[in-house]
Amino acid sequence: MSDSADAAAEEAARIEAGRLLFARPVNFFFAAQKLEGLPPAQAPEVAFCGRSNVGKSSLINAIAGHHGLARVSHTPGRTRQLNFFAAGEGTETPLTIVDMPGYGFAQASKAVKADWQGLMFDYLRGRPTLRRVILLMDARIETKDGDRAAMDLLGEAAVPFQIVLTKSDDTKPLSRLEKRQAEMAEIVRKRVAAHPVVLTTSSNKGTGIPELRAALAEIAAGG
Repeated sequence: MSDSADAAAEEAARIEAGRLLFARPVNFFFAAQKLEGLPPAQAPEVAFCGRSNVGKSSLINAIAGHHGLARVSHTPGRTRQLNFFAAGEGTETPLTIVDMPGYGFAQASKAVKADWQGLMFDYLRGRPTLRRVILLMDARIETKDGDRAAMDLLGEAAVPFQIVLTKSDDTKPLSRLEKRQAEMAEIVRKRVAAHPVVLTTSSNKGTGIPELRAALAEIAAGG
């Protein structure tokens, strides 16, 4: 078998592992507003983090294949707690998905913002089962100061993160998306904690969802 055929077979196996992980229902099982209120650390965890309007809930719903799993709100900043979802229950490779509070919500008070950042950092720094943070970035707009602050926070907490672009279906012309992808590639080269692979997704079109599921399945399997 040629190298290209080997690579294609390996990628197909990765995609299938991701499909199988989310073939069973993904269930919400816990919410916490304070560090001392977290559920026991058991399965490997992957946390989803991003700006309040980045499309985080829509992406989690798309991954899970359940449009009503994570609440999608037209009011940015509604998620003010850590929400825990169980994937792959009853299998040898279960995974916990954690929906983190959004950042960069302009209408939130300074006290609320400080509380959110404090909870995020305490969780990131002290959760032994946290394997990776999926940092969501809007494909349509430039990197904001809040995004850079989030990356700084992840670096300070020594937590590996992977950048995932969202809303790619709403990015026209194509050169605009390619420019954004190149920008993300440059960012990950400069960030020690950043995973080298940047994924591009669309919750509406399903773009990149199989690849993101595959990445999550690898983490669940200890990769």
